[in-house]
Amino acid sequence: MKKINNIIIGFIVLTCVACSEDLLDKDPVSSFSAQGFYQNASDAQAGVYGTYDALQSVMRVNFAYWGEGRADAVSTIQAGDPGLLQQNNLTPIMSSASWNNLYEMISRANYAIKYIPDVFGEDSPLGGELMGQARALRALGYFYAVRIWGDVPLILEPYESIDQDIFLEKADESQIMDQIIDDLQFAAENCRASYGGERDRILITQGAAQGFLTQVYMWRRDYSNAIGSANQVIDNPLYSLVSISDWSSIFTTGLSSESIFEVGYNDVQTNGLRVLYALGSDSNYFPNEKFRNSFEEDDQRRQKIYDTTQIEPRMIWKYFGEGFNDESPNPSENNIVLLRLADILLLKAEAHAKLGEDDDALDMLNTIRNRAGLESLDQTDAQSQYGSILEAIYQERYIELSFEGHRWFDLIRTERAIEVMQPLNGLSDPANLVWPIHEDAINRNLNLEQNAFYQ
Repeated sequence: MKKINNIIIGFIVLTCVACSEDLLDKDPVSSFSAQGFYQNASDAQAGVYGTYDALQSVMRVNFAYWGEGRADAVSTIQAGDPGLLQQNNLTPIMSSASWNNLYEMISRANYAIKYIPDVFGEDSPLGGELMGQARALRALGYFYAVRIWGDVPLILEPYESIDQDIFLEKADESQIMDQIIDDLQFAAENCRASYGGERDRILITQGAAQGFLTQVYMWRRDYSNAIGSANQVIDNPLYSLVSISDWSSIFTTGLSSESIFEVGYNDVQTNGLRVLYALGSDSNYFPNEKFRNSFEEDDQRRQKIYDTTQIEPRMIWKYFGEGFNDESPNPSENNIVLLRLADILLLKAEAHAKLGEDDDALDMLNTIRNRAGLESLDQTDAQSQYGSILEAIYQERYIELSFEGHRWFDLIRTERAIEVMQPLNGLSDPANLVWPIHEDAINRNLNLEQNAFYQ
């Protein structure tokens, strides 16, 4: 039993949740084995909500470290992870190299996936709905894991016995991606189309599952399937682009019509957005000169994204509103928007461009450009301004989705990371694109091999 307590993932720690309309109204966290816990529908709901609770911990600061810290829109004057990531000096002891929180989330999902059928039996809509959410959250955990570390251990069962093999080797990324797609397809078929109200933004709906499938298909360069899943999202009446006048509200107040899935926070469950982006001269990240010089002249998003009043801006306003000037280091209760309609529209544009369907690509691209106050591009304009329609789409993602945790993954997915980052921090080796595995994981698992660049 001592071995199991020392493994990376550890035993599940579920959050007991009352059957409340608000996911964030949680009772105090309590630790127990899941064996014997799943007795009724409330227990099953608590198990799934405990997985959302784990996602809150995963994303608290890591959504920015993993998605922005190594990319080309931010600068930092901080040491620790922000400085190491920007300088491309990754080490096996930095906090963002740890996958503990991700695997804890996966572990909670695995318990729910195993025991929910015992509560509901077959053909239960509520059981299928909860299973869909749990499988989607597991898929999301593994999708981050493979994008960060490449090959990782694939664990699909909860740890409940000392007879189980706890020293797992890495699984091939392609095998894990197959599992991710299978989980998300199940979620797209079994989750509810709508839960009503704010729950449509902070619980996994069918639309959220289709949105994450779009991201996964694009990672695999499966453009036809990406277009198909994107269409499911675009045609969903739950989602619509907000006007540019309300654009900031996507992030400052959350739960907008454009939002597909957010990690919900409140005054108890908080995150590090203030310290990451908004703590004036002491924030972890601020917009670098390259990013600031990337805007077209009439782009109405610029002053909504960062402090344009300073020559060397040190504050990102995106999550707190134009003119935000609160130097408090207090934790933030803003939601973190992981998935929104603009992302899906631009991924669909990219997929069309990859398939040579330029008119469709331009239609999606210009929808986002026009919302920002920019003129439509035709093929000639895109080529003259950016070199190609594809490059114009990449540029639009750079601005529209800035600081939301997408940029580094976009550079990897489109095979531009070395080209873009080498002039900034010397990135040159493809083996350096993944993170090192934290030394704690290496020390605990005798069969786990460090990623090659860091050996």
